[in-house]
Amino acid sequence: MRIILFLFCLAASVVGHSQSLEDSNRLFSWAETNYPQFFSPAGAKNVDYQGYLVRYYEDTNIYLATRDGGVYYSRPDKGGGIIYLGSIFLFISEGEEDSSPKEPLDITNIILSNRSANCAEYAGEYVSNVADVNRSLTFEGNTVISVEEQSCTFTSNGIPNHDFGEGGSFATPVSAVENIYTITSRPVAGVSPTSLTLDSDNAILLNGVKVDLFAAACFGIGDERIGCNDINQPWRFDPMSPNNRFGTDIHNAHTQPNGAYHYHGNPMALFDFDKAVVSPLVGFAADGFPIYGSYFDDNGVVRKAESSYQLKSGARPNGDGDPGGEYDGTYRDDYEFIEGSGDLDQCNGMIVNGVYGYYVIDKFPYILGCYMGTPNDSFQKGGQGGGPPPRP
Repeated sequence: MRIILFLFCLAASVVGHSQSLEDSNRLFSWAETNYPQFFSPAGAKNVDYQGYLVRYYEDTNIYLATRDGGVYYSRPDKGGGIIYLGSIFLFISEGEEDSSPKEPLDITNIILSNRSANCAEYAGEYVSNVADVNRSLTFEGNTVISVEEQSCTFTSNGIPNHDFGEGGSFATPVSAVENIYTITSRPVAGVSPTSLTLDSDNAILLNGVKVDLFAAACFGIGDERIGCNDINQPWRFDPMSPNNRFGTDIHNAHTQPNGAYHYHGNPMALFDFDKAVVSPLVGFAADGFPIYGSYFDDNGVVRKAESSYQLKSGARPNGDGDPGGEYDGTYRDDYEFIEGSGDLDQCNGMIVNGVYGYYVIDKFPYILGCYMGTPNDSFQKGGQGGGPPPRP
């Protein structure tokens, strides 16, 4: 207890509200009632330490605290860091007896701040009001995150929390398409990484938009636009390469044949991608591990995480079935993993403050290179490959 209280003493509050003892007790009661798997036994004793009001939950070795209108969380056996969760009034309804939310939270153009890897802490209903800028149409996004004992379920209509279409050329107009994904709240790394496939989506971000990294287009297959459904086929085009025309908008996204909007790389939203500030959690991979923005704290220096995939040098093979030419990033095969050349492992993840997570970066493989854990079956899809628009 002394160690964690010392850490709370060092943590800096950045919230301008103050809260009463009644507010804090309502927050503790709300957490104990709604998430007993994390905060038990209920009714733990409050400890007032240098402005922090702290409760320790012995069954789960979790600390929950409030100070100056902010809520803080720590679990020493998972790294021991202090995580700022947000304003207390995000969890309780100010001035009301009933602490359940009355209205969905509008996340239009929101910049996130929470780094907690616990998916249960994002439970709620979220909406957005955005525009398809090319068609001058408005859409309402809707995402519900619900919690069960050891899992979280994302139910979304796939509409993002930002305007879309700018700079893009979509083969199919954007439509609201229901996605239902379930992730474990207790991800475990496997004996060896699990490869990405064409048969499943890769991740779900907190704005309800999925990540689907591969394109169904390979050199020498059909018209090289779509239809390359063999994951072992070499020379698969990289949708993020400026050498390819995949019709993605300024958010590195486009549509699948059913109109489902999905990202191939950095969503250019949800976190400050051009400022050197520690990035929040932006979503979860299919295996349940968290996905963070680009920046992390490297022993006091905030900087972007660096890929360990490097562009090969020299010329590609030019035999039968090979494209020839120089390695320039046109194809996924143009890259190779060189362990230790960057911060991130082969799956594009690393451990920071005791928590393993993937990182959104500007270079290949952009978000994921593989899964460190086992992807949930809910991410399986029915052959919807996000290909480029047809040739004129």
